[in-house]
Amino acid sequence: MFHRHPFLSLVTFAYLGFVGWVTLTPAANAPIPLAFAVRVLDALHRRGYFETLTLTRLEFLANVGMFVPVGVFLLLLFGTGLFWVAGISSFVLTSAIETVQREIPGRVSDPRDVIANTLGALIGIAIAVILTLPAALRRRRRKRAEAAYY
Repeated sequence: MFHRHPFLSLVTFAYLGFVGWVTLTPAANAPIPLAFAVRVLDALHRRGYFETLTLTRLEFLANVGMFVPVGVFLLLLFGTGLFWVAGISSFVLTSAIETVQREIPGRVSDPRDVIANTLGALIGIAIAVILTLPAALRRRRRKRAEAAYY
């Protein structure tokens, strides 16, 4: 799989490295400080924007958004026919991250993060299936035509 798609594999591993950096960095060294997110959210609320968006909801949406590319990359690596493997792999990955976070100072392991991350990956898988569907249908038609020819 990786040798057939070396560039895609490189990009996937680079993005997974980014996800690891964001999710597994001790809270004191976190790449996106919580205080910054609170200030931005407060500024939006003062201007009347996104007033129903709380910090908890923002964190949930950020977790969903961060894992959409994971779903896309995994589906592209495994192939459309193995979409379920990409989905299970996403769940296993996020479960492993949450398990490791228990041991990292200042990090909190939360089952809602598993749900948000898996949901994001499933959204990414669905997007990738939709985007790759025309090519998959063309390949299927070509194979049928070749099989009928022989």
